[in-house]
Amino acid sequence: MKRLAVYCGSASPEDPRYLELAHEVGAELARRGIGVVYGGGKLGLMGAVAKGAKDNGGEVIGIIPEHLVKAEVANHDCDELVTVSGMHERKQRFTDLSDGFVTIPGGVGTMDELWEAMSWSQLGYHSKPVGLLNAFGFYDHLLAFNAKMAEVGFVRPAHQNILIAATSIHELLAKMESYQPHTPIFRMKAEEL
Repeated sequence: MKRLAVYCGSASPEDPRYLELAHEVGAELARRGIGVVYGGGKLGLMGAVAKGAKDNGGEVIGIIPEHLVKAEVANHDCDELVTVSGMHERKQRFTDLSDGFVTIPGGVGTMDELWEAMSWSQLGYHSKPVGLLNAFGFYDHLLAFNAKMAEVGFVRPAHQNILIAATSIHELLAKMESYQPHTPIFRMKAEEL
């Protein structure tokens, strides 16, 4: 993995652990020689991921929609800051530029990015690992919901391991490195659907 898209919030929660976690994720990716592709903002967890990577000599590529440049206060310290027309183009660039996806705590936008990465994997638009860093139990309920969708039958058995979860960045990256792509819907036969 040469580059990973990191999905996270642009907010700064009161609990300092979240910003510390984001900084450590960026730092760890840099230490491993993995570039960061992220939302291009300098606030909140986004900014902490970028700073962690830059502080440790890592590559940082920001992808930010033009209407969010001022709202998210674009990070001009990136190695490359790409301004795009909107969110769809932003997510496509994340996919094009990265070898996988790491989601750390965030809000609605982060969930949008995560679910789209999972959906595109399931369909076959990409075959890259989709990781979820469940630090501090932040995503316990989301993981339970994902399991419920599989239990009820809304997620096919072939696709139940698309989401790779771990509680530490070290464990998550190890799992992502050994990810074996599944059979996407686009290559399934009617009787398998």
